[in-house]
Amino acid sequence: MKTVLAPPAVGYRGPTRWPLSVEAYHALGQMGLIPEKTELLHGFVYHKMPKSPLHRLLVLRLLQLLQARLAAGIFVQSEQPLTLADSEPEPDISLIRGSVEDFPANHPTTAELVVEICVTSHDYDREKLAAYAAAGVKEVWLVLGPEKQVEVFWQPIGNGYANSTVLNADATLTSVALPSVSVRLAELFRS
Repeated sequence: MKTVLAPPAVGYRGPTRWPLSVEAYHALGQMGLIPEKTELLHGFVYHKMPKSPLHRLLVLRLLQLLQARLAAGIFVQSEQPLTLADSEPEPDISLIRGSVEDFPANHPTTAELVVEICVTSHDYDREKLAAYAAAGVKEVWLVLGPEKQVEVFWQPIGNGYANSTVLNADATLTSVALPSVSVRLAELFRS
């Protein structure tokens, strides 16, 4: 017995996706039509994954380490929005030039340094790199929790970064964008 498959419909290219602008994302959110715990990335709304205990631990440790080393004129925010051209991610940690009071009506639009903690979200967090680079975020750290490594990206050019490196738990990570910020990764990844 032969099986005959119907040919695909002419011109069919799969399901249609409708991208949103940042403004539409805000408006729909204010009307309650966008669920909480989402973020906008490249014009599409993504549901944020629940935080694991390792994720929470690494965020809190890194916040303590970074806050102790901040230079004047830089503030740190955790899991708060950055409004970019077609995205509004909520990085785990952002170090932003200025003060909290500089942003009473709008979210920051760039950062000196953004940190994403990757426990199970490695691929998704790497997709954010293009949005961060396009917004002029000077440096991005992807903290790979299970691997006890940090991928570092700096010098944004267009939708990417000119430089990157991977550091292991025995290294000391000194920020290129904020040289006063230095973290012994053994402190971050300690058991």
